[in-house]
Amino acid sequence: MHSLFVRVCAFSLFLVSLAQVHAAAKPNIVFILADDLGYAEVGANGADHYKTPNIDALAQGGMRFSHFYTAPLCGPSRALILTGRYGFRTGAVTQDGSGMMTRTGEKAEVMAPVVLKKAGYTTAMIGKWGQILPAGDAAEWGFDHVLSFHGSGIYWNKAAAGSWVEKYGLRGDREGEGGVRAKPGPYYIDDKKLTLADAEYMPDVLHADAVSFVNAHKDAPFLLYYSMSHVHSQILPTPDSVPPDLSADAATRQQRLYSDNIAYMDKLIGKLVAELDRLKLRENTVILFMGDNGTTKANAERATIGGRRMVGQKGSMEEGGGHVPFIVNWPGMTPAGRLNENFADASDLLPTFAEIGGAALPENRVMDGRSLLSQMKGEKEPARTWVFTQLGGHWHVREAGWKMDEAGQLFDMKNAPFEEIAVPADSSDAAAVAARQRLSAVLAELNPGAGFRGEGDGRGDKSGKGKPSAATPPINADLAERGAKFDKLDEAKAGKLTREYFTTHQSDAQGAGERFDKYDTDKDGLLSRKEFITRGGMHPEGK
Repeated sequence: MHSLFVRVCAFSLFLVSLAQVHAAAKPNIVFILADDLGYAEVGANGADHYKTPNIDALAQGGMRFSHFYTAPLCGPSRALILTGRYGFRTGAVTQDGSGMMTRTGEKAEVMAPVVLKKAGYTTAMIGKWGQILPAGDAAEWGFDHVLSFHGSGIYWNKAAAGSWVEKYGLRGDREGEGGVRAKPGPYYIDDKKLTLADAEYMPDVLHADAVSFVNAHKDAPFLLYYSMSHVHSQILPTPDSVPPDLSADAATRQQRLYSDNIAYMDKLIGKLVAELDRLKLRENTVILFMGDNGTTKANAERATIGGRRMVGQKGSMEEGGGHVPFIVNWPGMTPAGRLNENFADASDLLPTFAEIGGAALPENRVMDGRSLLSQMKGEKEPARTWVFTQLGGHWHVREAGWKMDEAGQLFDMKNAPFEEIAVPADSSDAAAVAARQRLSAVLAELNPGAGFRGEGDGRGDKSGKGKPSAATPPINADLAERGAKFDKLDEAKAGKLTREYFTTHQSDAQGAGERFDKYDTDKDGLLSRKEFITRGGMHPEGK
């Protein structure tokens, strides 16, 4: 009997040990999300003006994606990452819409932490959460551990930020009290309400909490969603910044500080990687680094590659809006130094996390993302051939060489990301005709016009935006007809018409002038093809 008891105990211990081995075998997932860091601000991508040695090291030891896309604004981008579903399905097509997603009930969205917790993961959200907050805090969306703050670009408390603005001779924010844009207020670590002290630097607070989390959970699989403060405005000195030369002009001083912030962000990433190494977790941890949208307008001119600026910036529907840096590093799994030129977008992240962790995807809903795991392991076959981007009432589908928007405008992308060339609707070029057919079919299948869509540029949502619109075909005969009319007027094929040219080529010059002023929504004195086709956004397809 004693011998049998010993054998039973030994077998039980073996089963427990085996379960622990299997649990440990699940890889940790560290997802690092930089705020407002564009594709051309990462050294590995060829940035002219910024050095990011630690991010570059992740690329050198792993895989760098050259065509990774997301929604071109903070809130919609984060919703896309966490749900794996396009905004027209979730409602997250605008900033405000991101905070109106359904969290409870039969139609509730399901986020990454809920998916991975079912596979045995402990999850943490450390950093920015404000855009989604109206729909629930990070804990309510499933994260086990949370450090969150209100707003964006939180670095110092208000008193310290004000002193930096004065000491460094910064321009400050004209609308902010004492030149300070941000309103830090309290921040929260789980249920504890805290206040940033004068000498505390929020990015260091986030880093310390990330280090604490990985130490506390090093013996079981975890997901760390690390949503950094850098490099969202208002740009202020870092702890490593040196006093400026006050004789230099304000723009030069601001550029120096922006470079300092990118460098400090990169330094913190290096420190986190070093901590994972110290804990001997690197071999079983996949690190994914991404920018949440393109470079801000204020910094876009310096965000160059080979002296060329990307077309567009944060908040725009051009390449510079949603074409972002994305790097994956997983020792022993991702081929070192591999450049992945396949197209992928942020909806692919949740399915990727799920496959890495052996978790089931949410059921009874359309999942737009496709797992990138096989590509991360070195397979070259793409998971998809196109990506979809939406912000407000505008959307497009993009593939290698071509892009088509909600108005049916086709763009030749051979010079992307530096130029987008509008293709006339009556073009007989065989490649353009074939691309139009392919992308029209994709948009017809997605049918984003039948789902949620906002108005305008998507930055606000104050007039009923975020509600489902009536189903409408993505492209219709009226849009095609107006596109043909514009192309006939646009003899120079410039893609834009001046007011003088437009009015002198119409039978009723006065009426044409009134239409021009109404359609010219960006008030640049030029009428673009899209503005003409959508009548300045008044056409149902242009809203």
